[in-house]
Amino acid sequence: MNSTAYDLYLPDRLMSPLVFASPHSGRHYPRSFLQHSVLDARTIRSSEDAFVDRLFDCTPQFGAPLIAARAPRAFVDMNRSPDEVDSALIEGTRRLDHHNPRVASGLGVVPRVVSNGRAIYNGEIPMAEVRRRINIYWHPYHRSLKQLLTRAHEAFGEAVLLDCHSMPHEAIDSTVLGCRHSPEIVLGDRFGAAASGDIMDCVESAFASAGFKVVRNVPFAGAYVAQAYGRPSRCQHVIQIEIDRSLYMDERLIEPHQDFETFRARLRGVIAELIEIGREHKLLAAE
Repeated sequence: MNSTAYDLYLPDRLMSPLVFASPHSGRHYPRSFLQHSVLDARTIRSSEDAFVDRLFDCTPQFGAPLIAARAPRAFVDMNRSPDEVDSALIEGTRRLDHHNPRVASGLGVVPRVVSNGRAIYNGEIPMAEVRRRINIYWHPYHRSLKQLLTRAHEAFGEAVLLDCHSMPHEAIDSTVLGCRHSPEIVLGDRFGAAASGDIMDCVESAFASAGFKVVRNVPFAGAYVAQAYGRPSRCQHVIQIEIDRSLYMDERLIEPHQDFETFRARLRGVIAELIEIGREHKLLAAE
């Protein structure tokens, strides 16, 4: 199932409280957007979590849904609040001193920059365009995401959102101190605020059992999605999954590399284990 805003992949039968989402793998770049950008076609993709939707597209086969944003992150960011509007980008708006560091750095709901702070536009854009993107892309994606979580909660008494991302290798190469090796997977639960400890333990164990080097919350603890949807006290949990892009793609060319399918198969095993854990934990309680 798809819409202008997202692709939705549903299982024939819901077998687990897990919901998978890929908010940053969208690669449908409107022609008018590209024409107004000062970046070339490759550079504008540098903020994209390229191919993450493909890495997780097996989830319906195991009984869990996957929702993937179609709009690219550089166009509108699903992992930001619709209120995180950057006044420095909007025509006719007085520039404000943002207390939100994401917005201040140009990474609001409609970004002003891509990775490494490279400006997307040569100037400002109308507020009407910002609102249009939010209405056409952001709201439909989040309405569908909420419906998926509600359905899981009604079926199993619990919902677990795994928000799937990728991270540039350079972002983690020297960030995590005290580790002999750079992490391959960073799991974020906002330091326990977005998910219960036992859920986090299960997710970490599934990746570690597959041989991945895993750390928690550093350097990525989770942003808007984890903050808005993570409600452990209501049995709704969110864990953000960040994967080192160099494991499966050529970051310079933004293309899958020769180990893509091998990595995808390895990740498939992790996904199967996660869904089975969720099924064993909740299916009997739901029957």
